[in-house]
Amino acid sequence: MLFTKDRGFYKSYFSLLFFIAFQNLLSFSVALLDNAMLSRYSALALNGATLANQIQFLLQMVVVAAGEGVVVLGAQYWGTRRVSPLYSISSIGLITGLFFGMLFLILTSVMPGQILSLLSNDREIVASGCEYLKVIRFTYPVWCISTVILAAQRSVENAKIGFAVMLSSLFVNLFFNYCLIYGHFGFPEMGIRGAAIATLIARCFELAVILVYTFLTDRKLRLTPRRMFTFNSVLWRDYFKYATPIMLGGASWGIAMFIQTSIIGHMNADAISANSLALSTFNVISVFAYGGGNAAGVLTGKLVGSKDSRLKEYVHTMQCLFLLTGIVTGLTIFALRMPVIRFYRLETEAAEAYARQFLLVLSITSVGTSYQAPCLTGIVRGGGLTKFVFYNDLIFQWGIVLLFSFLAAYVWKLEPVWVFLILKSDQLLKCAVAAFEVNRFTWIRDLTKGSKEDGTV
Repeated sequence: MLFTKDRGFYKSYFSLLFFIAFQNLLSFSVALLDNAMLSRYSALALNGATLANQIQFLLQMVVVAAGEGVVVLGAQYWGTRRVSPLYSISSIGLITGLFFGMLFLILTSVMPGQILSLLSNDREIVASGCEYLKVIRFTYPVWCISTVILAAQRSVENAKIGFAVMLSSLFVNLFFNYCLIYGHFGFPEMGIRGAAIATLIARCFELAVILVYTFLTDRKLRLTPRRMFTFNSVLWRDYFKYATPIMLGGASWGIAMFIQTSIIGHMNADAISANSLALSTFNVISVFAYGGGNAAGVLTGKLVGSKDSRLKEYVHTMQCLFLLTGIVTGLTIFALRMPVIRFYRLETEAAEAYARQFLLVLSITSVGTSYQAPCLTGIVRGGGLTKFVFYNDLIFQWGIVLLFSFLAAYVWKLEPVWVFLILKSDQLLKCAVAAFEVNRFTWIRDLTKGSKEDGTV
């Protein structure tokens, strides 16, 4: 059966999907608005912020992975209707996320120029990026705390708060961007530094709203300041056993994307601008693809934890939904490529040509992304087999994509579009692996401990 007839599944899946997708949409829209508003200020400001945000991306990959560790374990305990283990799981995730946030804050404070020089050999762009980094680095620990708490809420099927937070944050960021980049309403014109300050204000606002909701309003997870920092040695071992491959995979992916940006960044400035536009556009349009993976992870973990016999039926349905999402995503990118380019107002015809080519590539590879990513990071990982995704990404990213893209850029001297195509080729290649692994159903792992009756671990 390709599509289940169980209406309850569709209600749960689409409720999670839409709230998570729109949360991600709003989050990426903040970055897109930053880029769009900076592009209208100057190409140098846009390129500098693009470089600096690659550090945020690397941090994001690691900390989101720490949050996914909370979801993988937490969703299974939620399936058994035990909430108390989630307090320790959330605490471990918070400590882990905050550790990485502080680490990145220290590194970007000590050697910002050296780090950004790895991404571009253009001194003006690096200097602009350093100016942005002076402020944006303080958002790292704040954002890490928010991300892990939202992951904990998602593990109990509560995705609404993330959407509400990001919606309000978007307007805060937009207002202060307008004021501080261009100097409106009596504020000084600060350019790229103003964009960073606006983002810092928005991140602090996000965290404040999340904490107020978590402590005063939430009726599912029921976290309190004391519960946020509880310790359980068994869960500590379980968390790092299953979350470490996720975090290593996130770090590996983030470093790989860092290197990909470096490869494009060392080609020419037009390619940097086009790459920023293309990836920002893709991030916004692909939110339903990645949202499907997040929803699948929560539901799969819950079904495994509760030992629901309908798991296989739901997995077949989710795969069909992933494919449909991919087709719609690809067609949307293709249809919107020219309006997006006109909106950005890139400064040169070469940059516009690259952007058209990059978006065309993404309209094709996004179909693969929308299938394989939710299958692997959603179903397989949510089912408890966290190591497989890590090993699979290592093979494709480091053994194929980076190797051949490096050769294409520096040895074969190919045009940027061909380098970009190679950089995204794994999104199609991994589909065969995903289809094979998901339908074997050997990924089912019950990660919970203790009894449902006494609530112990």
